[in-house]
This record gives sequence, structure tokens and C-alpha cells, in this order.
Amino acid sequence: MRKTFPLLAAVAIAGIMATGCANTEKKFGRGMTNFVEPLRMGEMRRSLEQIGLADGPDAAYGIGFIRGINRTLARTGVGIYEMVTAPIPPYDPVCTDYLTPNPAYPDNYAPNLVEDSTFATDINLGYSGGDVMPFLPGSRFRIFDTH
Repeated sequence: MRKTFPLLAAVAIAGIMATGCANTEKKFGRGMTNFVEPLRMGEMRRSLEQIGLADGPDAAYGIGFIRGINRTLARTGVGIYEMVTAPIPPYDPVCTDYLTPNPAYPDNYAPNLVEDSTFATDINLGYSGGDVMPFLPGSRFRIFDTH
């Protein structure tokens, strides 16, 4: 019995180390993205938009708001779960019947890269494209928007 526990501990540590980092990174990153949902407010905006289109503006401010809070809290909880259990398999997204694995956005807004020299394709011009201030509502001005 005394020699079995160190052997099992060594096998467990070797198993954890042998699993690799790619899946752990992906799961932890997905968890971080979901965890900051109350700051991003994508589920809230999407719920308001979808209920408003389907049932009208009165339902959007009532049902859509409550559904947005519910989905925001659910996504935040899933994010906490995925960050805590990142090194432990399975690495697939959880709760996919209720939430999408990727962040939700309203259909009228597709995020783009932030206007920054990190993403610049031509720094000689001084600008290249992307959202100017994506965190401010109504600031969807994009330079060189081709679609």
C-alpha cells in the first residue's frame, strides 16, 4: 500500500504532463472570453435585438432584457468552470445546447480588429483599417471597409 500511492501519483502527474498544452490553452482562452461577458455585453445586445425583431420593442425591453441577463450569467458561469477545469479533460465546450461555444454578437454587428499598428498592413499610411473605438456604441466607422 505504501508503494502504490507514490506510483499512482507519478502516473497521474505524467498523464497530466503528457496531455499537451494546445487543448488546455484553447479551453482556458474560451473560459476567459466567457468570463468577461458582463463587460462585453454581447449576449445582452443579441437577446435585445432578437426578441425585438421577433416580438416587438416592448418585449425586447422586458423579455429580452431578462433573457440577456440570464444568458450573460450562464456564459460567465461556464467561463469560470472552463478556467478552473482547463488542465482537466475533456476539452470540448460545455453547455452547447444553450450557449454557442464562441462569443455571441448581435446580427447587426460583426466585430473587426481594433485600429492599431499591431494589425496594420501598411504602417506608411498611418492607418489601415479596423474598428476605431469598438467599445463605444454607435462608433462603427471603418476605414477601407470593402464588404
